[in-house]
Parts: sequence; C-alpha cells; structure tokens
Amino acid sequence: MSSGLNGSLMVDIAGTWLTSEDRQFLRQPEVGGLIIFARNIESARQVRELSASIRAIRPDLLLAVDQEGGRVQRLRHGFVRLPAMRSIADAPNAEFLAEQCGWLMATEVLSVGLDLSFAPVLDLDYQRSAVVGSRSFDGDPECAALLAGAFIRGMNAAGMVATGKHFPGHGWAEADSHVAIPTDERSLESIRANDLVPFKRLSKQLAAVMPAHVIYPQVDSQPAGFSRRWLQEILRGELGFDGVIFSDDLSMAGAHVAGDAASRIEAALTAGCDMGLVCNDRGAAELALSAVQRMKVTPHQRITSMRGKGLVTTEYRQHPRWLTALNALRTAQLID
Repeated sequence: MSSGLNGSLMVDIAGTWLTSEDRQFLRQPEVGGLIIFARNIESARQVRELSASIRAIRPDLLLAVDQEGGRVQRLRHGFVRLPAMRSIADAPNAEFLAEQCGWLMATEVLSVGLDLSFAPVLDLDYQRSAVVGSRSFDGDPECAALLAGAFIRGMNAAGMVATGKHFPGHGWAEADSHVAIPTDERSLESIRANDLVPFKRLSKQLAAVMPAHVIYPQVDSQPAGFSRRWLQEILRGELGFDGVIFSDDLSMAGAHVAGDAASRIEAALTAGCDMGLVCNDRGAAELALSAVQRMKVTPHQRITSMRGKGLVTTEYRQHPRWLTALNALRTAQLID
C-alpha cells in the first residue's frame, strides 16, 4: 500500500466502473494518478461514485480529466458547455470572462470528486496547428498570458491548481502529436521571444507544466518531454519553474521516438518529468509500471500539491458566483 506519497505513473481504465483487475492495478504504489476520458463518463453522479470507489482503494491518487472547454471537454452531460478559449479573446471584457470560465470549469470538475483538469493551454495560435487551433487563447503571447492568467485565477479561487501545456509551445508545429512526430524548426531565440512568454509570465502561478511531444531540432534532438535541455536547463533553470512536470500521454505517436512503453516512461522520468501518463493501452501501462518499479523512483513531494482543495458540494449551482459567471458568459454569447 502507498505511503501517502503519489507514485510516478498516471493511468486510465476502460469503463465506467472499476473491474477487479483495475483495483489490483491501482493498488500498486508506483501508480500515482488516474485520468478519465469520455468513455468513463455517463453522468455527474456516476463520476462521483467512480471517484469515491477509487478513493476507497487509494485515497492519495490524483484524479484528472481534460476539461479545457471547446472541443476538449470530457464532462458534457449535465455540465456547462464551455466555449473554446480562442473565442474569449474577442470579447470586450475578455479577462473577466476568462476568469469566470476557469472558476466554472474547476468548480464542476471538483464537484464530481476529481482533483484537476489539465488546463490551461498556453500554446499560441499561429493558425498552423490543427491540434491547437481554438484551444489557444490567442496568437499574441502577451494576450495569451494575460487571459490564461485570469483563467488560472478562476481555477485557484475554486480550489484547483493549474497545469500549463504544451511546453515550450505546440502552436507552430503542424503535425498532430497524437498520430505523428511533429517538428518545429525554429531557433531557440524565436521560441523564447514568442512561445515561452506565457510560460515565463505564469511560471509562479502554474502548479504544473506538461511538455509537448514535439522535436525542436535547433535545441535538442529529443521531444521536449524527453529532453533534459528543455525540462532542466530551460524550464527549471531559465524560467525558474519549481512545480510538477507531467508528461503528455506516452502512448501518443509523438512519444514513440523513445521506443516501447518502458523506454518511454524511463526517458520521461530521467529527463525530469515527475509523473508519466500512459493511457488507452493497459498492456503499455503494465510495461511502464514494471519499468518504474525497476527504476525505484522516489516521487517528489511536490506531486501532493496537485490535489483539489475545494470543498465543492453538489449544490454549487446555488452559489452566487455560479450565477454571476453563467450570466456573464451568456451575455457575451459564449454559451447557450
């Protein structure tokens, strides 16, 4: 059983409830988190029950979801359909609206027993990347940083910490790292002057960062998530970031450059990731678990800071701020 310190591997399950195999897998102390996907979700009540059943086995596990708004929103039925972040920038009171979105998102995620949503996206919208697109707040780095900062304030007010992604920026690379290995041929100076700006501006407000499965050949031959240059020298050293580093999903095609699942988790943790995600492939997750067990990794205490801190009840819709946020987004015609 876990000592109370989260492990180094985040995994997933296939269905809407735990199987006996899932329970056995989640008992492994090297497993530190679980992420849910649309296939795991039927209703708010069911997710709440699933969260409770996971906590009964491992109270210390981080429970996560991707709930950005727009097209990346796993919790849908019975939840507010948040706008794509790019649509906020054009509103006259964009900063206020971004903060309301962050609060609404975090409140709903916390209300079903989850700890965090991997948000916000800090990638810039160059209108090149299909995988980023409207998930980005803006193409201008200062505007993106301002709106993301407001979104984070809203998240924090609800009791959720923020994860900025995808460091150092996925907006220029055209290929989708879910199905290919994208490259960004620009110089470090160009990336530093643009894409790194939101990460630098928000380095003290972010509790976590998720690196991109993108290769920046002028900086390193490895994707950012496997690169000590990016994670140790630039993110930790140059930007002074001291929070958690989560890998992006190591089952994605962009991660396959490192080899099998065991090689991928080893590469991610060795480069400086605190927790590696291995999703949508239980065989790969088991291989990664064996690798982590062999490595005898001691998880960093900083991982425990990612737990949700809001005592959100199911009556959150009676909260005055809920009505304020909802009305503001409706008035701006960002939601129905």
